[in-house]
Amino acid sequence: MRKLQDHAPNSTQVLGFLTLMISGAILLLLTGLTVTVTVLGLIFFAPLILLTSPIWVPVGAVLLMGVGGLLSMCGLGVAVVAGLTWIYKYLRGAHPPGSNRIDYARSRLADTASHVKDYARDYGGFLHTRVKDAAPGA
Repeated sequence: MRKLQDHAPNSTQVLGFLTLMISGAILLLLTGLTVTVTVLGLIFFAPLILLTSPIWVPVGAVLLMGVGGLLSMCGLGVAVVAGLTWIYKYLRGAHPPGSNRIDYARSRLADTASHVKDYARDYGGFLHTRVKDAAPGA
């Protein structure tokens, strides 16, 4: 008998279980009502929907394209404003996230340009004489 009492749920657990059962029953009832009303509405309004579909399909397509265009323009506008804000902060001397990558890329480009310039200065005359050797009359 002692083992059975040890495993028996306390009043808090019983109250929680009852709350769960009541909430589940209410949600199941609401789900059934929603499905029933939806099916009855489709049965009742199906002839009206079929008769007026030549009007609603083009209207729906225009609305879909309009809302899609508006949302994409708003998204692109937010992206442009965010990018311009980042550029403004970077040019003002603040260090927004990712600015170290820009600085690193700028230094790599400058180093590469100076190496190319030095290479062209060193080997430019060599290539120029080779062109004259290949075409002596040029």
